[in-house]
Amino acid sequence: MPLPSGGLAKALLIDTSTGAVHRVMYNPQELRIEQGNNFAEVGIPGLDAPPLQYVRGKSRVLTMELFFDTYETREDVREYTTPIVGLLDRRPQTQAPPVLLFSFGRMQFRCVLVDATQRYTMFGRDGTPVRSTMSVRLQEYVEVQVQVRQGVFFGSPTLSAVANDALSGTLRAADAVLSGSARVHVTVRGDTLSGIAAAYLGDPSLWRRIAEANRIDDPLAVLPGVSLVIPSAGADGRGNR
Repeated sequence: MPLPSGGLAKALLIDTSTGAVHRVMYNPQELRIEQGNNFAEVGIPGLDAPPLQYVRGKSRVLTMELFFDTYETREDVREYTTPIVGLLDRRPQTQAPPVLLFSFGRMQFRCVLVDATQRYTMFGRDGTPVRSTMSVRLQEYVEVQVQVRQGVFFGSPTLSAVANDALSGTLRAADAVLSGSARVHVTVRGDTLSGIAAAYLGDPSLWRRIAEANRIDDPLAVLPGVSLVIPSAGADGRGNR
């Protein structure tokens, strides 16, 4: 949002579902943006330090402190803070809090309000709060259209299922994961080996390759949260062609 000619940019929180604009009383003196990446360790027995594999990026997080003061007007400062705290509430239409746009001059940040902590530091004679500092935490909101297809990697890449192999065999399996010729799937409740084989290998009858690659004796006992090495469709159960 461009600055008005000769004017002071005002920090705004805009509810994108309704268009309602929430103006802060005073612009924040400091903005803090956190961002980073998630990496997972590939556990390989015998190595001093495990290799790292990139998993995904983290959402950016914007934190700031907002100051409200109604001492001169003797108004209840909560009349100004409550609408902002209300952005944490679920909306009946979506059953979720609203998506917001934080606008401050040339900065535009699409986000949701994660936390809002208030401190009241001054009160009128009747106990009415007239000064407040609010710490807010805004997390970036990104609309993502997820297309699930063969070869997409989800979950943490660990090789616990082949940890009991001979070291040379484990290293070959780890190399297959890191080189992209094998993948890792983290199981969820309801997963079956045949279903996983259909999703990754295109044929549910290839479930035996996954069972052999991960030393699974009972293919019906697939527990959630287990990392499975998925060999390529043209490989045998030990990752060899």
